[in-house]
Amino acid sequence: MQRRHWIALAATTLASGTAWAQAYPSKPIRLIVPFAPGGTTDIVARVVAEPLAKALGRPVVVENKAGAGGAIGAQELARAAPDGYTLGMGTASTTAANPAINPKLGYDPVSDFAPVVNLAATPNVLAVGAGFPARNFQDFMALLKREPGKYSYATPGTGSIGHLQMELFKSLAGVFITHIPYRGAGPALNDVVGGQVPMILDNVPSALPFIKSGKLVAIAVTAPERLKELPDTPTFAEVGFEPVNRMAYYGILAPRGTPVEIVDTLNAAALKVLQEPAVKKRIEETGSVINGGTPAQFGQLIRDELAVYREVVKRQKLSL
Repeated sequence: MQRRHWIALAATTLASGTAWAQAYPSKPIRLIVPFAPGGTTDIVARVVAEPLAKALGRPVVVENKAGAGGAIGAQELARAAPDGYTLGMGTASTTAANPAINPKLGYDPVSDFAPVVNLAATPNVLAVGAGFPARNFQDFMALLKREPGKYSYATPGTGSIGHLQMELFKSLAGVFITHIPYRGAGPALNDVVGGQVPMILDNVPSALPFIKSGKLVAIAVTAPERLKELPDTPTFAEVGFEPVNRMAYYGILAPRGTPVEIVDTLNAAALKVLQEPAVKKRIEETGSVINGGTPAQFGQLIRDELAVYREVVKRQKLSL
């Protein structure tokens, strides 16, 4: 008799969960972008929001919650109800670089989120100012080896992906370059273009106009293969530093505990959206590449990247 009761209870619970998933979504969905408007994360979010809303049958409203290197928006997502109505953009900065150097962010990038889909990724480019003595990677390395400690590099801030990726390169190359943190990518890039700081590791979309105009010189890119926009610039793998070939990703996360049926619904809708020619074209115009994949694959990527940058922090003895 007791066994029948538990079987009936389990069946009722399963039916209830299935009905909930089938009813989802029944109201608008928030998509938190943990950075200011205009950046690559914001652009990717807004490109997919409208077609995602059509695929789901409900509005998807983008909200920018910038601050603390993306931590403010990530914290709000972690504390949201796990009902599928609050989602957020997860990036290499918010899920790997920033948590690696700052364990007191107020959220855990692995345990506090349910990965949904990895939408896209953007390669970074190591670029130097027009007046820098080296114009290619070989001369660049020779100069750093010959004059250790003389040069510096700019980043959007301590704990940014540009910071930790450059520290990864330094640890592998055995060179010393001084870190100059800024309050944002724009000011950092402007000072490299203006000659105040010699170099930067920046998103290709931001740096490309300055490279094409001759105000910056591309040294190497963090891409699986050479970029059609920079055909003469080698990848880090080509010059012997394959571990630096890590692209900055932009994906969708849900709060921990979001039902798997809802996560799967969102994943399927997002994959459908990424196949739309207009969406692919707009994302690729930012210098990014389409990813896609399963929630499990996105979760594994986050764990892998976090492990890499925690090791960089430890090896380079980095702190805030």
